Amino acid sequence: MTSLVIIKTGDAFPEVIEQHGDFEQLFIQQLTAALPSHLTLTVWDAREPTTPAPPSSFAGVMITGSHSMVSNQEPWSEALKPWLQQALAEDIPMLGVCYGHQLMAALGGISDYHPAGRESGTHQVQLTQAGLQDPLFGQLPERFPAQLTHAQSVIQLPPGATVLAHNSHDAHQALRYGSRQWSVQFHPEFTPPVMRAYIERQQTALREQGEDPQALLAAITATPDATSLLRRFLALL
Repeated sequence: MTSLVIIKTGDAFPEVIEQHGDFEQLFIQQLTAALPSHLTLTVWDAREPTTPAPPSSFAGVMITGSHSMVSNQEPWSEALKPWLQQALAEDIPMLGVCYGHQLMAALGGISDYHPAGRESGTHQVQLTQAGLQDPLFGQLPERFPAQLTHAQSVIQLPPGATVLAHNSHDAHQALRYGSRQWSVQFHPEFTPPVMRAYIERQQTALREQGEDPQALLAAITATPDATSLLRRFLALL
């Protein structure tokens, strides 16, 4: 039996953990029902001082979000980069989410604070022509809602990356790096209650940049198309 490793890069807010689970648990909740019989799920906390198994030990890799910032280049995050580069070189299937998206893009590109500020809430994402033809994204609608909460973005693409989705805030909502390696800025693992908890926690910061938190809360909706990416990724392993 082979394993899909969920690389944990941070913790959710305490109230989110208490009511809904931490980042890795949100992934597990979405993946469990669709997990093929030949796969198990493993969690590796990249912040812990442990020696990871080589990428070839895993059938696939998912990288969670984090409240850390990629541009801060924290030691644990920088130490993870060579492992991810090896996984890319060995063509291991990968899906990075939010921090994972920005970290994968930082392997040759630049991730930093978005000049327009934070993007939070349920927002529309649109596929590019490459996205419409992509094996992971290609069966999604051309436009679909997704849950988002991020202050940093991919500012400059790494060499060879292909943009699969964008929106009015972020030109790099989804990227492909190789035949089986992707990353997304949005959170396919988030449910509406989790998104609501994030906006409630961020109300002051959102008001300071001219956003209306109550309008964002009212606009939260389910995002089945975005969530389906997790199950579709499993099917490609």
